[in-house]
Amino acid sequence: MNTTLDLSAGSQATRIIHLQEGWLSGRTWFDWLFAVLAVAGGIVAFAQYGGAMDGYEKAILAGTVPFVIALGWFWRPAARLMLVVAAFSLLAISAYQGDLKRAESVFWLKYFLSSQSAILWMCVLIYMSTLFYWIGLFTSEKHPVDGVAHANTAQRMGTWLAWGAVGMALIGTMVRWYESHHIGAGIGHIPVSNLYEVFVLFCWMTTLFYLYYEQLYRTRALGAFVMTVVSAAVGFLLWYALVREAQAIQPLVPALQSWWMKLHVPANFVGYGTFALAAMVALAYLLKTSSLRALLIGLVGVPAVVLAGVGLYALLGSPDPTMTQALTKSGRMLGGLLVFFGLMVALRGTINQHTPSLTVMDDVLYKAIAVGFAFFTIATVLGALWAAEAWGGYWSWDPKETWALIVWLNYAAWLHMRLMKGLRGTVAAWWALVGLVVVTFAFIGVNMFLSGLHSYGTL
Repeated sequence: MNTTLDLSAGSQATRIIHLQEGWLSGRTWFDWLFAVLAVAGGIVAFAQYGGAMDGYEKAILAGTVPFVIALGWFWRPAARLMLVVAAFSLLAISAYQGDLKRAESVFWLKYFLSSQSAILWMCVLIYMSTLFYWIGLFTSEKHPVDGVAHANTAQRMGTWLAWGAVGMALIGTMVRWYESHHIGAGIGHIPVSNLYEVFVLFCWMTTLFYLYYEQLYRTRALGAFVMTVVSAAVGFLLWYALVREAQAIQPLVPALQSWWMKLHVPANFVGYGTFALAAMVALAYLLKTSSLRALLIGLVGVPAVVLAGVGLYALLGSPDPTMTQALTKSGRMLGGLLVFFGLMVALRGTINQHTPSLTVMDDVLYKAIAVGFAFFTIATVLGALWAAEAWGGYWSWDPKETWALIVWLNYAAWLHMRLMKGLRGTVAAWWALVGLVVVTFAFIGVNMFLSGLHSYGTL
């Protein structure tokens, strides 16, 4: 008996050693080159900017290096993306030569690599990617052998354009970070501090997570749905930039002058991005499983009722002009949502012929929410610690905090029902889709209708 146990333990240990050796020995020359470049980049950053960092920021930078290596080894397309972004960001920085005015005279800066040019390219590429994904969805044909709709040229173009959009967004973000440090003393900061900057973050992060799931499940059929919600975010971003001139880099308010922001905000938007992704996958799922009556009530009827209520309230007038403006904006967004959902219902017969199997969509839905919930939980804890440092208390029931808690409870309940009660199918999809409404209000609705300690990006 003991001999058997010893042999079993020994075989398990051997298996673990072989697994570890295989993981390292399976690295290619590209993986090791990427690791060397990541370490070299970290050393250069320490040498160049270490004097301006406090201990916490140095710890974040030190932790970023192994994280970047692990991410690049786990998913090689991410490694290639990071190398391209680093190369073009350094090219842009060298073209500036410390003078931001060169953005108006140097060709590559003016039209491609300044932060605003790169972000505008991101917007264009996202719209183009969305268009190609929809064209590809409607023109894809099922394979005669396996009966699965295989990707066509338009969908592959959608994928490449989506990668280009992510790349330009990250280049724009890196260059904007550089530009902020050259505007004036004390202004430089990581560009995730206001509504304009976090919308850029939302766009590339949601797209990048979709591209990962696209490769993992070997289907491009969901790109049309996911990139549509990213395109909606781009539309809001462009409107916000034109109306508010929010693209201008502004000094941070005192509460945001903290290293916590570098951790809290990105973790938060991993949650927002994956929740939005899950909702659009849920929409594709519901188009395939729900009856026409249920779709009309849920996808068309509910937004129509809300839109009617908003219109009526705006018509009756509000004593607060700001509130009236917010109602008008929300009415326009709901109207656009109503048109989109109505179009999806009208075309669902054609769409359903090309979307993946219910099993694939259900799995993507679950994994996206699970990842989002994990990061959103981390972000909430980090936010509480940041609040304690900035305002003297971990929780103040500020509107943003309250709605963050509502988002967390919503997806905690969804995951509980999934894992404990086996929640699947139409109910889970409807729940995930309704969750997008909750997330949207927590994301921008609070800024439109409520005020509080987190009102850094008013509309």
